[in-house]
Amino acid sequence: MKRLESQEDYLEKILQLSQKNGVVHAIDIARGLSFSKPSVSIAMNKLKDANYIEINPKGEITLTPSGLVIAEKTLEKHVILTNMLVYLGVDEETAKEDACRMEHDISDKSWEAIKKHTEFLKK
Repeated sequence: MKRLESQEDYLEKILQLSQKNGVVHAIDIARGLSFSKPSVSIAMNKLKDANYIEINPKGEITLTPSGLVIAEKTLEKHVILTNMLVYLGVDEETAKEDACRMEHDISDKSWEAIKKHTEFLKK
């Protein structure tokens, strides 16, 4: 699994689901990302091996501190980039799709500049 895009998407989805439902299972992630259960199972094992998530005996998935840092950063990028694109006149669906691609490839330097100049979009 490529660390950047794939892992970030999974960690972001786990964070979103945990904020929404409290408890996250692999099936929730599969539904949320429209992936197959076997694909999600493989990815969860890789994320667990990388110490980004923990899975308890009930199959409940939680983010480790290092996984949470990545998930929060990815989600923040997604939200701010989506809001920025909508503000610029892009329809919301396109803005969400484009933000999802952009959040993985933007450099830290460019991200910090965008974040600094779009604080008003968070409100």
